[in-house]
Formats: sequence, structure tokens, C-alpha cells
Amino acid sequence: MRFLRPHSWAEALDLRAAYPDATVICGGTDVMVELNYDRRRPSALLDLTGCPEPAVVERAGDGVVRLGAAVTYTRIVRELSELTPGLAQAARTVGSPQIRNRGTVGGNLGAASPAGDSHPPLLATGAVVEAESAARGIRTIPIDDFYAGPKRHTLAADELIRAIRVPVAAGPQYFAKVGTRNAMVIAVCSFALALDRTTRTAGTGIGSAGPTPLRATAAEDFLAAALPWNDPAPLPESVLREFGSLVASAARPIDDVRGTADYRTHALAVLARRTLTWAWADHRTSNRRAA
Repeated sequence: MRFLRPHSWAEALDLRAAYPDATVICGGTDVMVELNYDRRRPSALLDLTGCPEPAVVERAGDGVVRLGAAVTYTRIVRELSELTPGLAQAARTVGSPQIRNRGTVGGNLGAASPAGDSHPPLLATGAVVEAESAARGIRTIPIDDFYAGPKRHTLAADELIRAIRVPVAAGPQYFAKVGTRNAMVIAVCSFALALDRTTRTAGTGIGSAGPTPLRATAAEDFLAAALPWNDPAPLPESVLREFGSLVASAARPIDDVRGTADYRTHALAVLARRTLTWAWADHRTSNRRAA
């Protein structure tokens, strides 16, 4: 096995073009497990840990946080809990502290597993992936267009993920998942919700309940029309239940060793109602403070 360790981003792009079949690693929290259990034996590894460029977090001028692909979950929790709270909540549930110190959102996207914890909040907030190749430069991929199938994405063979552009929160955001425990577990299913007070819209993301991470677009449209944005009252139970039902109907779950399709469908409805209840409580509190 050939081991490639560039020391600059330009060198990484050149190596990616020269070795398009190489497996990319940064934290290695997924890849090294597969190697250790002999489930995978790539011809080459392209290690990005020596490149400083994708390890940067910065506020862009267009109301987004530009999150380098090599930024760890620990840094997301520490630095972005106010700006991207949904993603930070998801980051807190990833593995153990040791995994969070190594794992990255860029690696989660590269693996493209439907169960990845970062996918639902990225979908809910409408994130954009920056992909780059040595030959064509940078292009942007809306998160809705990134997932191509189970563990497949729309990156070209010579491209690397350079950064993820995540909009700064314009309202309450929540992430929740079901598993045998809160962390150090692959989710049976997960859900993210982002409310936008400015546009009076809602974003959703479903994980581990379909061949790819999914959005519940009908549920989003329902909330945009049903939420009484200027009314400080609690939401009617009918709104919560209809939202949960629409989220559950958007899933495409299967039976596997972690849970049944029926259980995932039921759990997603519960998670949707809970996250909406929490988010709406935050919205009401903000309204009272503003008044």
C-alpha cells in the first residue's frame, strides 16, 4: 500500500489527480477501523493531516461559517456552538472524546454514510460543499446534491472536499438521535431541525433512515405555513403531530441489526415533535425578550 502525505493543499490536489483511487484520510476514524478489520485494502492512502489549509474556521462575508474539511468535532463544539448550534449538538454525540478530537465533518461527508451524525444538520441548514481539483479549481455543491447513494457522493475522482459553508443560525436549531446510548454508537435514526426567523421557514434533515441522508420537504412546507411566528403561545398538539407524521413519511428505512423500519419510522416522528417543541420554546423566549 502506498502512503501519500502532502504538506500543502496544492500538493494534495496534485496527488489526488495522480492517484484517483487513493483513499483519503484525515482523522481516519472510519477508514482505520475498516483497515484494522481487513474490510478494505486500498492501493494507496492520501493523508491530509499535514495540510494546514483545510483546518481553518472563518466567518465569510455572506452570512456563513466556512468550515475547513479537516476541522475536528471538538473544535466545532468549542468554537461554533453559537453560530451553528445544530451542527455543534450533533458533534457532541459523535463517538468518544478521542474520536471527536480526530474526526471531521469533511471525513463524514467523504464517507457519505446515511448514518453520519453531521448530515442531518447540514441538510437542515442548507450547507454547501466546496470541492476542488487541480485541473478545474473550486466548485460548490449544494448539500442536497452531494449524496448519490449509500456511501456514495458526487465528487469527481480527482476532487477533494476543501470546506463546508454552513449558514449562521437565524433561529433555533436542534439535533437528536436514537441509539443504545447518547454517544459512541451508530444512530438507529437521527433528525435535525432549523428554524429561520428571518425567512420564516424551517429546514429538516433525516439520518440513518434511508439510502442517503434525507430532507422532509413536505414537513418543511407545512411548518412554514402553520407556525404562528408572532404568537407567543405554545404550539397546538395538532401541529406537532402533523409535523411528526410528515417527517416519518419522508423516511425510507430498512430493517437491519440496529433496528426495524417500523421502529425508525415511529422514532423519527417522536424526534420531530421533540425538536420542534424545543425549538419553538426557544423562539417564544426570544420573542418575549425582544418585546
